[in-house]
Amino acid sequence: MGAIERLAAYFEFDEHGTDFTTELIAGITTFLAMSYIIVVNPTVLLPAIMGFNEAGEQNQQTTIDGTVYDAGEVFQMLAIATILASIVAIAVMALYAKRPFGLAPGMGLNAFFAFTVVLGMGIPWQTALAAVFVEGVVFIAITVVGAREYIISLFPEPVKFSVGAGIGVFLLFIGLQEMEVVVADPETMVALGDLAQNPAAILGVCGLFLTFVLWARDVRGAIIAGILGTTVAGWTLLYAGVASASQLAPEALLDQETGTVTFATVTSPQYDISPLVGAFVEGLRDVDPATFTLVVFTFFFVDFFDTAGTLIGVSQFGGFLDEEGDLPEMEKPLLADAVGTTVGAMIGTSTVTTYIESSTGIEEGGRTGFTALVVGLLFVLSLVAVPIVAAIPAYASFIALVVVGIIMLQGVLDIDWQDPAWAVSGGLTITIMPLTYSIANGLAAGIIAYPLIKTAMGEYDDVHAGQWGIAVALVAYFYVATSGMLG
Repeated sequence: MGAIERLAAYFEFDEHGTDFTTELIAGITTFLAMSYIIVVNPTVLLPAIMGFNEAGEQNQQTTIDGTVYDAGEVFQMLAIATILASIVAIAVMALYAKRPFGLAPGMGLNAFFAFTVVLGMGIPWQTALAAVFVEGVVFIAITVVGAREYIISLFPEPVKFSVGAGIGVFLLFIGLQEMEVVVADPETMVALGDLAQNPAAILGVCGLFLTFVLWARDVRGAIIAGILGTTVAGWTLLYAGVASASQLAPEALLDQETGTVTFATVTSPQYDISPLVGAFVEGLRDVDPATFTLVVFTFFFVDFFDTAGTLIGVSQFGGFLDEEGDLPEMEKPLLADAVGTTVGAMIGTSTVTTYIESSTGIEEGGRTGFTALVVGLLFVLSLVAVPIVAAIPAYASFIALVVVGIIMLQGVLDIDWQDPAWAVSGGLTITIMPLTYSIANGLAAGIIAYPLIKTAMGEYDDVHAGQWGIAVALVAYFYVATSGMLG
């Protein structure tokens, strides 16, 4: 039996109606859609470690365990830690859970870590890592005993079946922003960008419609072709002098002072991450119990519902859910992010979670853990090929999110819009996600609304006691999160 046959047997290609080539393309697609995290996560976390001076400018040097490091060295350490944490989590997902989901340090959770906990509350970054470590250990414990899966099974049906569409709108919104098609506006909050004056936006739109055409014609690898084609076009126009580096070069490779392209940061990656490894142990010392518990509580709630929403939504898109809207053997993929979070904290990065970008690979036909394995192997390769990953500009990589976001809108067909409880709960789940930039918030809004509307309809007997319990806990979370208690 050859290697491909062994892989097919282990990952059960035939049972899932897939093959080696399909899974390979799916894995590459997912990686391209989420590889931005390799440079974005260090960018978000760097201020937390470097700190700011009295003038409000980020420090260019910091001392860790008596040794002075500059910002570039710390950035590279964080990039390597990001990759390693992703590899560990994806390995568990691929080989144990056998699901086609990619994992990495989560966006939003890393911003909460850096700007709310460390810079806002004044908590040392080592202590913040300790909070993430504790959260991960708790997740492992409740996943192993089945408590996490049980809680998710209590989510109301309209919430489970609307998460996919909600994530679709969220992906669409994120993608259009990163492509600069949608921009911030002081009066209307968002508005159409100045497309005619923005070469990056023009390229992004052209690449987007190229991808749509290829997808409509059922071309295999349409999303990969769109991303890579747009990337090549961008670099070609850049070196042809049609546009400047500040307009078309990926932000990770742009020297902000000179406005030119530089590979200095990523051509010599800092593989020695020992200053970050084990820093969480120092963070466990001399902590204020009340503040530390509050931080762990918030990390726990956001990660729990963010991961649950992503798993349910992406699984719905892939047809993995059963008739009740549950993912069979959900404890296995849940354990992957729990292990990833724990290991990530140990080596110096924030909470690891399942990525909504996994839906891009599923759209390409990924159905087994081999898709995730390909994503993990590409993260391994990125350790020695960081410049290649960094060379993909946002206006190209985020094409995948817009395409898949639109496709995922088909999830609204699974909602019974004639039933008030389904309409309100499902509608809030779908709309709150993009409007608050949080999967967890959308999920929570739908969960809270369901028992209230059911009771108003006189159908309170249909509401499980556990659903009331989750709703009350989420109300408490929203109070904590919006009361200013977190600084």
